[in-house]
Amino acid sequence: MTTEVPLPSTSASPTARQVWTRARGVVLALALLVVAAVVIAVARSGAQHGELDPRSADPLGSRAVAELLADRGVDTRVVTTLEEAAAAAKPDTTLLVAVPDLLTHRQQSRLHSAFADSGGRTVLVSAGSASVDRLAPGVVADPATSFGSTLDPVCSLPAARTAGSADTGGIRYTTTRPDADECYPSERLATLVRVPAASGTGDTVLLGAPDILLNDRLDEHGNASLALQLLGPHPHLVWYLPSLADASAAPEEGERDFFDLLPSGWIWGTAQLFVAAALAALWRARRLGPLVPEELPVAIRASETVEGRARLYRKANARDRAATALRSTTRTRLAPLAGVPVSQAHTPETLLPALSTRLHGDGQAALLHDLLFGPPPGDDAALTALADRLDALEREVRRP
Repeated sequence: MTTEVPLPSTSASPTARQVWTRARGVVLALALLVVAAVVIAVARSGAQHGELDPRSADPLGSRAVAELLADRGVDTRVVTTLEEAAAAAKPDTTLLVAVPDLLTHRQQSRLHSAFADSGGRTVLVSAGSASVDRLAPGVVADPATSFGSTLDPVCSLPAARTAGSADTGGIRYTTTRPDADECYPSERLATLVRVPAASGTGDTVLLGAPDILLNDRLDEHGNASLALQLLGPHPHLVWYLPSLADASAAPEEGERDFFDLLPSGWIWGTAQLFVAAALAALWRARRLGPLVPEELPVAIRASETVEGRARLYRKANARDRAATALRSTTRTRLAPLAGVPVSQAHTPETLLPALSTRLHGDGQAALLHDLLFGPPPGDDAALTALADRLDALEREVRRP
């Protein structure tokens, strides 16, 4: 019985342990990314579920203010489409629009036409420059927003004077309307503005931040008083939560796409990141000057240098470079033995006939050309065979 003895592993045939050692860093990084993604998804699955939703009891919901309004005889109805919101604009109704910047330009124009002469009140929460021009003509949103803080009314609006200080802030506004009420200034710009309707009945209120409507902030300072007075002058309150699923939100030709809905700061920030990455790449790729030869601190055997270089070729799968180095060195050594100058050692027309004459073989030119100038090997086994054939050829040429 013949027992096969397994060959020892070489740099050309790594073991499973070597493969795991090389790949474990990448596998560990991918595992950490997956775990982090799962943890973040679980942590955020219940957060901000019903932000600014009067049906939600979450900290960022608005159920508390809806229940207080119900105790005072004001019924609250939630709508998510433009058609429902436009139909609700009536003299006995207060229409609240949450984050009107989510509306398209066409939706904003249609909504303004519906409530402009309705005689009711319209409350715009966090209306920025993308919507305030169409929904509140004569009012301009300042590009620099203020962070949430407790501000004093500093105006003659009865609702603000009764409520006193409140957690307003957010988007700040300026207006050219002389009959407008500008309240809760932050650095001399108002964060709450009331603009009377041109018809003389009804008005539009711009609220720079939703803080006074949130469940976890309603019981602080004068937030509850201000919210009830702004939302409770009429017996009906329609709470409009814009939705991207609304059929009226479908963009028409010339309207905004998804990137137009992104704040400009995000676009500029992304552009700056690309510029920074390009500069970092240029910095890392800069030339360090010419190479300076230095003597090695210790003597290294030639066999160790060859083995180390071979392992580098193996790690980079650079079989073509390894084959080129083997063939070039062999041609350089064979040229003087065949009577060919070293300067012409890499010219097939000069080297191959001389080698054929040296080997006394007339039909060996094709074989020698494939061996010394042929294509790179396709795998590690072919590279090993090429090295053995080159060694055999050199020994045969050196034979007297």
